[in-house]
Amino acid sequence: MAATAQLTGILRRVASLGDILERSVGDATHPLKIQIDRFDSPVRAVIEGRPTTLFGTNSYLGLNFDPRCIAAAETALRTWGTGSTASRVASGNQAGHAELERTIAAYYGRPDAIVFSTGFMANLGSIGGLAAEGDLILYDAFCHASIIDACRASGATFKSFRHNDPADLDRMLTEATVPPSRTLVVLEGLYSVWGDLGAVKDLATVAKKHGALVLVDEAHGLGLYGATGRGVTEAQGAEHLVDAVVGTFSKSVGVIGGYCVTSHPALKALRFLARSYLYTASLPPAVVASARTAIGIIAGEPERRADLWRKAERFCAGVEALGYSMCAAPGPVGAIKMRGLVQGLGFWRELLERGIYVNILVPPATPSGEVLLRYSVSAAHTDADIDQFLAILGDLSQMAQTA
Repeated sequence: MAATAQLTGILRRVASLGDILERSVGDATHPLKIQIDRFDSPVRAVIEGRPTTLFGTNSYLGLNFDPRCIAAAETALRTWGTGSTASRVASGNQAGHAELERTIAAYYGRPDAIVFSTGFMANLGSIGGLAAEGDLILYDAFCHASIIDACRASGATFKSFRHNDPADLDRMLTEATVPPSRTLVVLEGLYSVWGDLGAVKDLATVAKKHGALVLVDEAHGLGLYGATGRGVTEAQGAEHLVDAVVGTFSKSVGVIGGYCVTSHPALKALRFLARSYLYTASLPPAVVASARTAIGIIAGEPERRADLWRKAERFCAGVEALGYSMCAAPGPVGAIKMRGLVQGLGFWRELLERGIYVNILVPPATPSGEVLLRYSVSAAHTDADIDQFLAILGDLSQMAQTA
C-alpha cells in the first residue's frame, strides 16, 4: 500500500488517522486486537488462551446464557430456520415479530411497540421518523452516537443542551424560533460511559411545560432500574411525561435488536416513516424467541435485579475504599478515571494479564476527553469474582494514581 504522504483526499485523511492509532498502541495488546476464543458463561471467557472474568460485558442479568432463553431460541431455529431473509414489510414479518412487539408493549403498559434489528437502528428510525426538515431536536450533550447520527439523518435542526441541565434546556426552548409542537427533546435514562443517571423527570417536565415531545433511550436502564425494570424513566416516576421510549435487546435482554414504545396513536405512522425499519432484514427467529422469553424473565423475576444491585453496591463500595476516582454514584455500570492514554492502556493491559477484562474508553467516545476504564457488574458474577477484582485493584492502586 502507498505511504500516507503519497495519498490525497479521503485516503490520506483515513490513513493519517490509522497512523496515529498505530503510534499510540504499537504492536502491544490493545482493545482492537482482542479476540475472545470461547465463552463459558455470561461473565467467563477464554481470551487469547487465558481464562478471564468479564467485567466489561453488558449482560447485566446474565440472560444470554439462561437455559430458558436458549431453549426458546433452539425451538425457533428448528421451526423457522436461521433468518428471516427480508424486511418487515416483505416476507420478514413473521408471527414471532408481532408477538414480541405485543410482549414489549404489554410490559411497558403502552398500546404499541415497534421492533428494529438493532438498538442503533431503533434510534435512527424513531428519531429520523419523528423529526424532519423544519423541526428542532434538542438532545443531551452526553447522548449516544446513534442519537447524534439520527439527528443528522433526520434533516431537522439539532442542538445539544448541557448534560442533565433542565435550566439550559428551558433556556433553549424559550429562545427557539421553531414552535414547541415541532420540537423533539431526546435524552437517556442511564449514560453508560460514566454510569450516571439522566435527569429524566426534571428534563421531561421542562419539555412538557413548553409543549415539546420527549424521547428517552433506556438502552442501559432496561432491567436495572424501576420497580418492574422498565428503566430510569420508571424509577423517577416520569413515564407519563415521556412520549416514546427506545431501548435495545443487546444489554440486559442478552441478544440483539431494538424497539420503540409509545402511547400516541398518531405515532403509528412511525412504522412507515422509519427507514431503518423499512429497508433492513428483520431479526432472526431465534433472536426474537429468546428476546421474548428474556423480557418475561425481567418482568417476572425482580429478585434477579435485587441480586445485581447487592453485588454492584458491594463492588462500588470496595472500589471507593481503595481510593479510586469514580465518575458517578454507585451502580451496575461505572467508570474509573485514568490520567491519560498511556496510563489507561497500561492499566487495562495489566488487568487483562491478571484475568480481568474491562472496557477502555478514550476520546472522542468520552464526554469531556477523559480516558476511562468502564466496568459493569452482572447478576451472573459471584462474590468471589468481585473479591478477585477488588484484590487486583488493590494491588494496582499505586499504578492508577487517581485523584
